Amino acid sequence: MIKVEVAYATEEKQLIVEVDVEEGTTLRQAAIRSGIDHEFDDLDLNEAPMGIFGRKVAKPDQEEVKEGDRVEIYRPLKIDPKQARLNRAAKAKADKGSE
Repeated sequence: MIKVEVAYATEEKQLIVEVDVEEGTTLRQAAIRSGIDHEFDDLDLNEAPMGIFGRKVAKPDQEEVKEGDRVEIYRPLKIDPKQARLNRAAKAKADKGSE
């Protein structure tokens, strides 16, 4: 058995669950085994994108966890990062122009 952590966060709540899994367990299997989805109403572990320590994993159903890994479950973005940068730049420009 190996120890991994499974992490998920919303704006209101953050949770990290430590779980023991067998070697050969995939990211998705570890997330499901953690039971973390029982703490968040809208979390669908069968569809959620996942990663390890901030690195998105393309195939969480195939990549295996290693001792000490932190499986991170990602939420959908509320706004495209490029659009967010454009919005901040436009706001900064408007703020500078009003001085």
